[in-house]
Amino acid sequence: MEISRKEILRYLGYGNKEGDEQVSALIEEALEELLSAASPKSIYRSYPLTLLPENEIDFTVFRTRSRNLSRNLADCEEVILFAATLGTGVDVLLHKYTRLQMSKAVIMQAAAAAVIEEYCDGVNRKLKQEYEEKGLYLRPRFSPGYGDFSLECQKEITAVLETPKRIGIMLTESLLMTPSKSVTAVMGASKKPYRCEIKGCESCEKLDCVYRRQ
Repeated sequence: MEISRKEILRYLGYGNKEGDEQVSALIEEALEELLSAASPKSIYRSYPLTLLPENEIDFTVFRTRSRNLSRNLADCEEVILFAATLGTGVDVLLHKYTRLQMSKAVIMQAAAAAVIEEYCDGVNRKLKQEYEEKGLYLRPRFSPGYGDFSLECQKEITAVLETPKRIGIMLTESLLMTPSKSVTAVMGASKKPYRCEIKGCESCEKLDCVYRRQ
């Protein structure tokens, strides 16, 4: 994986600013250790999609309501449920530096966030190619907790994908995922290519976020 150092700095709150030599060196050390400890895995399954009145969404295997997600899935006829993780080795590394060196632990957290996003993007690029060969175009990845897409849907997505058994992702009672560097999301598939390249910060309505990609 080719990890963007600018993305790591963004997660650290630097915005468009460059880090100093010490920060840059710690980022390189963190990335080397993270990539050695990571064991990335992903799983996805597709289902027919029906958009119902009043922002209700029928994923075939469960239903929810979300104005933001309904807009994201407009004109889609199929939905992909997706989950990915960097594995437990990364959590062990993060816990280690939380005890030993907090400055490096903070950089590790930011670097791990960039790594899981790049891994997901890589899987999504392959899916995008596969679907375009079938004449379908993928909408941006949209995760529970974005906008008004309920975090409760983590339960349905992880259950449908059998993530505890398949790739090791489990949920706590507060709906946090373990391993911590894990992602669940949905992606619509449409015959219309509209907005297919928009993702992440570009699709988020929170314009005052300190971590927003410029």
